[in-house]
Amino acid sequence: MNAARQVDSTLAALADPYRRQVVDLLARGPRPAGELARELGLSPPTMSRHLRTLRESGLVEESHPQFDARVRIYALRPEPMVHLLRWLEESERLWSEQLVAFKAHVEKTP
Repeated sequence: MNAARQVDSTLAALADPYRRQVVDLLARGPRPAGELARELGLSPPTMSRHLRTLRESGLVEESHPQFDARVRIYALRPEPMVHLLRWLEESERLWSEQLVAFKAHVEKTP
């Protein structure tokens, strides 16, 4: 997936407040899907839909512990956030340049 598509996918996945909460929880470390659902007060099917969206966007990855293949452990993947951070930095740079130019124009105008 190219960088622009990755940013679009990341922003779309993060548009939902529950998915942002999942990302916040996973920032503290990998967790089982059931634990995430309990912490957010969501039913397992609802949590599954949110995790599928996060997985498809590339924000999280799923693994299965050797002791029980039915358990799914989710962890954050850093790459999508790196693309988002680069995009935000570039946007900030462009806006800063525009604001500096606007300020110079305003100060020059009598």
